[in-house]
Amino acid sequence: DVYKRQIMKGSGNEIDRRASRADFNQSNENMFRPEFQIKQGESEKNDKLWEIMSTYLANDNKTIQKNIVNHVEYTLAKTRFNFDSFGCYQAAALSVRDRLIESWNDTNQSFTEKDSKRVYYFSLEFLLGRAFQNALLNLQIEDNYKSALMELGYKLEQMYEEEHDPALGNGGLGRLAACFLDSLATLEYPAWGYGIRYDYGIFQQKIKEGYQVEVPDYWLNFGNCWEIERVDVVYPVRLYGHVDRTYHDGKEKCHWVGGEVVYAQAYDHPIPGFNTFNTLNLRLWKSRPATEFEFESFNKGDYFGAIQQRQRAEYITSVLYPNDSTNEGKELRLKQQYFFTCASLQDILRRFKKQKRSWKDLPEKVAIQLNDTHPALAIVELLRILVDEEELEMEYAFSLIYKVFAYTNHTVLPEALEKWSVDLLGHLLPRHLELIYKINFHFMEKVNSKYPGDFHRMNIMSIVEEGTPKKIRMANLCIVGSHTVNGVAFLHSELLKQTIFKEFYEMFPKKFLNKTNGVTPRRWVLAANPGLSELYNQECGTVDWARDYKLLVNIQDKAENPAFQKRWSDIKFQNKKRLVEWIRQNVPGVEINPNALFDVMVKRIHEYKRQFMNALYLVYRYLEIKNATPEQRKHMVPRAVFVGGKAAPGYINAKRIIKFINCIGDVVNNDRDIGDLLKVVFLPNYNVSNAQIIIPAAELSQHISTAGTEASGTSNMKFAMNGCLIIGTLDGANVEILEEIGDDNMFIFGAKVQDIQSLRVHMSQTEPREYWGPDLDRVFRVIRDGMFGHREELGQLLDTVCHKNDHYLVCHDFYSYLDAQKKVDEAYKNQAQWQACLLYTSDAADDLLCVDLGGRRIIKKKNRI
Repeated sequence: DVYKRQIMKGSGNEIDRRASRADFNQSNENMFRPEFQIKQGESEKNDKLWEIMSTYLANDNKTIQKNIVNHVEYTLAKTRFNFDSFGCYQAAALSVRDRLIESWNDTNQSFTEKDSKRVYYFSLEFLLGRAFQNALLNLQIEDNYKSALMELGYKLEQMYEEEHDPALGNGGLGRLAACFLDSLATLEYPAWGYGIRYDYGIFQQKIKEGYQVEVPDYWLNFGNCWEIERVDVVYPVRLYGHVDRTYHDGKEKCHWVGGEVVYAQAYDHPIPGFNTFNTLNLRLWKSRPATEFEFESFNKGDYFGAIQQRQRAEYITSVLYPNDSTNEGKELRLKQQYFFTCASLQDILRRFKKQKRSWKDLPEKVAIQLNDTHPALAIVELLRILVDEEELEMEYAFSLIYKVFAYTNHTVLPEALEKWSVDLLGHLLPRHLELIYKINFHFMEKVNSKYPGDFHRMNIMSIVEEGTPKKIRMANLCIVGSHTVNGVAFLHSELLKQTIFKEFYEMFPKKFLNKTNGVTPRRWVLAANPGLSELYNQECGTVDWARDYKLLVNIQDKAENPAFQKRWSDIKFQNKKRLVEWIRQNVPGVEINPNALFDVMVKRIHEYKRQFMNALYLVYRYLEIKNATPEQRKHMVPRAVFVGGKAAPGYINAKRIIKFINCIGDVVNNDRDIGDLLKVVFLPNYNVSNAQIIIPAAELSQHISTAGTEASGTSNMKFAMNGCLIIGTLDGANVEILEEIGDDNMFIFGAKVQDIQSLRVHMSQTEPREYWGPDLDRVFRVIRDGMFGHREELGQLLDTVCHKNDHYLVCHDFYSYLDAQKKVDEAYKNQAQWQACLLYTSDAADDLLCVDLGGRRIIKKKNRI
């Protein structure tokens, strides 16, 4: 009852969905879209549609310009007389989206026709970055659009700056999710992403008088050209309520009823693969009320009550990570997590049910990857659906779920493992709490069977944490409900097995795997570093290196070639000048010498990441310069130090670190005595677009977390692949980068993970001044004496390490950090050797970028200098 339909008889130009985009763009012929099976009897009514939509949009100048001006007039309702820069960006973006939608529709139709097993990536964050440039590069039409827009009187680079970063993520977890989608599309996996469409997302960071000030990020003020609103894809999500029970033939049946219902509406974002027609989907959910407006309340004069239900519903997707220091904030966070997992599962099961099949086929068609514990409730929600709605036996339903889910862990810090109070979870999701108890009961029986009478082990492994208040351990739930658990770097994965998940590993050793994170070279070199990309294009004779970094293997052979070094260093210098200009526009009053060593530390502000240690070193370096003779200063390396990142609104110490760095900058940058020997700049509102300017300019990047605290830290890879040396500890992915490039190309310092615990004991038993030593004593003294002002506040920051409480071993590692910094200065004086190191580092970084579905690295050993 099905047949294959010819789109255009005898055309011979039908294109494979995975064919090269570049080949299509260079062709002057029409390219016909793929053929799909359709049901018998639907032929005649679709004839005209098939004929009209049989070819892909062409990418010549005239067609592109026609598409753009059509959107100007017919979509934006503008005229040629008010065709401004932002309107041009919107129209151009919509014309690119048209091209994405063609491939996106064909891709998903292909998955449906082949009945492919699909992987669904669940993440509370997707830190996407701007879409315009990324789409043009992946579709291989950037030059086409540059030429077409130039003839219309606009520069493409100007259009890029009109786009606002989507505020859908915060740090590495969200950026990893975005890189994964890009790679899944490029590698042509059948995949979807699921998350939340935040109205404001993470806050916009302003710096006022040295303090971080959080303001809403109105990223949707002028709409989002890249999303497709799906008014027809809406699912109900129940909250609160109670559980009714009925009995039939001796079997209990549970019904979750009452409470309130909100609706989840879908917004789709096409995710293009690089140089392929494969285009995936990121589906984000926005909360809607069941009742938009209470007219009866309005008529009674209760105007707030008339819209109260709407406001309560819309709060759910308003802000990423609402402050959870209050009970209301905790409840809102839990609502967010359940809201998006509930809607996503309904969408997945709707797709699964399109074909007539048995539930036993579910693991053969659906794979769900949980990006950290935020989507953990998906395990329980799927169990509820299978047991309560589809009436499967509990044990059988859980056996299916176990094969569907896999879990990525992102932390080794016990305090960072997510837990929810039983009271809160039972109030918001009463049926889910019951199911969690049942899951835990059966699991505890298995643990007791394997380890009879080991109640200590059972207490550790239980999903339910006893105490006041009693809590649900979401990480334990993820492990129990998933067939695979992975860490995100080799050291991280080993620590999971040795520490926080030791008992689980002993019981399920085959469940735990390492999948070292990767990053996409499309965003972080091709888009971020046009000069370096062009050099790679020339050396390789193709842009395919952006898909297969191994094509750059010959670069290492030229690392010590003076002519090649000159080309390389010229590119770096231009990137440094670009960052200097960005600083002029965003940090007024600071002038940076582009000939200085650019030292960069940009990441989320946290005590374990040790921006505080960097700041203490800046004070030390400033004092050394001040005390140096004029002759000694002649031999000092000028250094411009840039620090950026956001602190969580409720994280007081992190915000004090930001203030401290700005206080140092205020003093150092205005001290004419030291001139360009040291500059300190805090880079505000660090995000993906800013990173694309900052990272290519860096010559030294700092990844200095206490060993054993950083899960992976993918920014080290981004810096390395842009030709930047690393100063860092043996933590996270630094360990594997060191394996690739050798310790001659990295500046490694600090305690090793196996020594951390004994060093903490030593710290707690040592007299403070003896512990922190004379150099730090001098640094502490000038801070407390008011050299940088704000004595009380900065004194409170010092108190976090000065009273036998230096948990992250800032003071202990400070002296090996000093030695590493001295090595940096000496190395930078030999520019030929420095450039050679940069080239080796950039080439070796490729080995950490080739990722499979779980992010596993594929290593090829390099020669080392």
